[in-house]
Amino acid sequence: MDTDLTLYSSAAALAYLLVSLALALRIVMRRRPVGVSLAWLLLLFLLPVVGIALYLLIGEHRLGSKRLKRSEHLLPAYSRWAEQMSDSHQDLLPSIDPCYRGVYRLSQNSLGIPALCNNRLELLNDSLSILASIVEDIRHARHFCHLQFYIWSEGGEADSIAEALIEARTRGVECRILLDSVGSAPFLRSHWPNRLRAHGVEVRATLPVGAMRLVLERLDIRNHRKVVVIDDCIGYTGSMNLVDPRHFKQEEGVGEWVDAMARLHGPAVHALNAVFLWDWHIETGQTVDVFLEYSHLQLPEKGGVDSGLQVVPSGPDDTRELIHQLLLAALYSAQEQLVITTPYFVPDEALLTALKSAAARGVQVQLILPRRVDSRLVRYASRSYFYELLNAGIEIWEFDGGLLHTKSVLVDRQIAIFGTVNLDMRSVWLNFEVSLIAFDPQFGESLAYLQQGYRAQSCRIALEEWKRRPLIRRLTENLAQLLSPLL
Repeated sequence: MDTDLTLYSSAAALAYLLVSLALALRIVMRRRPVGVSLAWLLLLFLLPVVGIALYLLIGEHRLGSKRLKRSEHLLPAYSRWAEQMSDSHQDLLPSIDPCYRGVYRLSQNSLGIPALCNNRLELLNDSLSILASIVEDIRHARHFCHLQFYIWSEGGEADSIAEALIEARTRGVECRILLDSVGSAPFLRSHWPNRLRAHGVEVRATLPVGAMRLVLERLDIRNHRKVVVIDDCIGYTGSMNLVDPRHFKQEEGVGEWVDAMARLHGPAVHALNAVFLWDWHIETGQTVDVFLEYSHLQLPEKGGVDSGLQVVPSGPDDTRELIHQLLLAALYSAQEQLVITTPYFVPDEALLTALKSAAARGVQVQLILPRRVDSRLVRYASRSYFYELLNAGIEIWEFDGGLLHTKSVLVDRQIAIFGTVNLDMRSVWLNFEVSLIAFDPQFGESLAYLQQGYRAQSCRIALEEWKRRPLIRRLTENLAQLLSPLL
């Protein structure tokens, strides 16, 4: 009996050692960012069984063979569409300041889609007004309404969106809704999806989860995009989920969520619709040529603000490095001022170096972050970077008016990155996101005004005061930072 037990123990130990070594070799050979690799190696050997289980669950970007095959099938249509877009729109490059042309070239060369001129761009920052504006646009829809959100939470004015879609469908308007299966799980379990479908509104959940998918797909990869497109003419994107902030997550103790959305009118809406249609096709497998289906409805805006807009989708697929590269290019292009708002700030070494480099060049760098967030671990990890940033001369402002959820990067009031991307490694490397790059000083001024309003409700952190925080807080923050590559 004892001999058998010894043999079983030895065999289990040997199996564990072989699995650990195999996974360690795989981690090393995949050549991911050093911090990420070291964090996984640390987990693997300090938490034997847990580390192996976590790596098998979330260690790699597994999207599933069905999604990959559909992407490959759709790629030729996307390439033709992108080529047509490039051929039919003028090159914006000559009108862009040479300091910022690198950002433009990078986005255009990576996606093949040009920055599109002749758009009208409006910045909205009151959540209830945003919901009312979307409802009003749906009421005037004639052809289709496409909505995609990470979170749809029932209650309050968010329900008016569903009612407006039902009314639009009775007029013969095509209505499609795409929701993340995890972020919108409570809504998808509510009565609303069945009611919407009963009236002919198509509702789909993206990236579904379940025990059978554990081996084939990484379940924490989420679709974080927020997109509304109506008739290929009006579009919205930004930080706001489809929620009424007076009802959403009030039990978290962080106050109401504070968001902003951009309302687009012009050719860039067609590019935003392409992002939705790509995701819709990947999820449903519909065989229509999605990139040409609605192109005849495009309504170029004449005589509007000559706003150059680049619509940039990103995610853990073939675009996984693009938003990281664009953020770095934008930070290094700053000449005078760099203002960033983000609810979750967990940068990698490259972004951290770019921020400190900007400050060292004499650029005024301001980070506006919420004082309270809905993740304690992220809060501690975020604050672990503060001393290094403050010591480099970077201003850090903590917003007290609720959970500041707006994601924006404004460079010299000349170019802006605005959309769904947080300045953390989950948004940059894992989630499906969408951003607008606006080469538009007028939009830059509007965004600067909004950021100044946030700063007026914030308290600036002083370096000397930060140095005096208790040892236990510093230790907790530094321990959380060790896990930051995995957050």
